[in-house]
Amino acid sequence: MSGAFGWRNAVAYGLMGLPLAFAALPLYVILPNHYARQFGVPLAALGAVLLGARLLDALIDPWLGRFNDWLMLRSSAAVLAASAVAAALLAAGLLLLFFPTLLLSEPSVSDLLRWAALMLMLTYLGYSLLSISHQSWGALLGGDEAQRGRITGTREALALAGVLLAAVLPSLLGLPGALALFAGFLLLAWWTWRRSVPPQSLPNGGAHAGLMQPLRDGRFVRLLGVFMLNGIASAVPATLVLFFVQDRLQAPAQMEPAFLGVYFLSAAVSIPLWLALVRRLGLARSWLLGMVLAVLVFIWAAALSAGDAWLFLAVCALSGLALGADLALPSAMLAGLLQLRPGGSAMAGAYFGWWNFAAKLNLALAAGLALPLLEGFGYQPGARDPQALQALTLAYCVLPCVLKVLACWGLYVGIIRAEPRPVQELSS
Repeated sequence: MSGAFGWRNAVAYGLMGLPLAFAALPLYVILPNHYARQFGVPLAALGAVLLGARLLDALIDPWLGRFNDWLMLRSSAAVLAASAVAAALLAAGLLLLFFPTLLLSEPSVSDLLRWAALMLMLTYLGYSLLSISHQSWGALLGGDEAQRGRITGTREALALAGVLLAAVLPSLLGLPGALALFAGFLLLAWWTWRRSVPPQSLPNGGAHAGLMQPLRDGRFVRLLGVFMLNGIASAVPATLVLFFVQDRLQAPAQMEPAFLGVYFLSAAVSIPLWLALVRRLGLARSWLLGMVLAVLVFIWAAALSAGDAWLFLAVCALSGLALGADLALPSAMLAGLLQLRPGGSAMAGAYFGWWNFAAKLNLALAAGLALPLLEGFGYQPGARDPQALQALTLAYCVLPCVLKVLACWGLYVGIIRAEPRPVQELSS
């Protein structure tokens, strides 16, 4: 199978990662500022709409996973057809979300808030169904650990390219031009996905997974627990990085894009290195090494202070290197778990529905954990008080290290030590 599924097929399948990541950045970063500045929508009311839509988005993922399994029981063509509809919903939802006056004439603030809520639900529905279908398809492609790593690694590397493009293109082409290019990427990605190698382990009938069935799988629950601990550990510094850069390091504002650029570029460049390591150590041990690297990097970051902006570039490069492991390897481990589970091909969507639910919950938990902790220790944006800055360092550097160490322990005890010898894997 590894010979049949080379890099060309990996790119043909994985290209959908680019527009999906491209779409995520405007939704989370550009939209609040756009509605506040262009339409005068109050931030508090907009924040409530965004929070409600994001919670609903996370909650529907397990149900969308079941729906995807129902489609896969029929045929891979049914999955592709539903994905085409989801892509159309995503493209239309994004366009109408950012340009409500295309259909609304002189809308009031309340009109805009209702419109934003409706279009967010439409956009998230398309985005989530497309994501789950794409991830589940990749999990059913089969192969050994190296191939599964290649499949997920290629997808995540292209996703990082999508993030970088989404960060640059709105300023170069304007928002309409960037969204038009996004629609083109989406169409191209669906076409190449359609022409890639189909899944090798299609379900052959029978009932698909119940909503809670993945949570009764002990191996999945252990992997999901490690994934969540590690995900919160990564999301906390992502939530606090600008505070740390501006107040702890007191870095020039013009350096902020460089920090983010180095971080994501390092992650993209590192993915082939992690995939090469997988061939020697396996997925779980390679991911463990990535977590240990992240802990060491953030211990170093805790020693930085005002004026150390250039050293922080090295922190961004090394933590980006560790991020590559987080992006490429856990999903490949889930794909392997599904291969080894009887009837796993009929339940890939259900498993990935809970997986995506956990990923989205991580972002909410990170903000809910770190921001109140900071406020409780007296930190406010713009602070220069040593005690407040020490609290910021603890939240940005030490808290993620504690969570990462717990994730390392869970990965080693619950997964690596539980299966000390390589498990005979299925390949086609």
